[in-house]
Amino acid sequence: MALPKRRHSHSRTRKRRTHDKVSGNTVTTCKECGARVRQHCICPKCGFYRGRRVITIKVKQKKKDEK
Repeated sequence: MALPKRRHSHSRTRKRRTHDKVSGNTVTTCKECGARVRQHCICPKCGFYRGRRVITIKVKQKKKDEK
């Protein structure tokens, strides 16, 4: 296996690594309910994707304290 004759400088290494960064998730708004949703994913609040209902979301009902 070949080995480098001389080591790379810090600046040369950092120049090469500038494109290795991680980008954040792209977030859009849902057209139906206005919630913030990741792109190409079903809205977790209303269940719509690209203008069509894909899943039905069950609404949790609050329990009243019984005394």
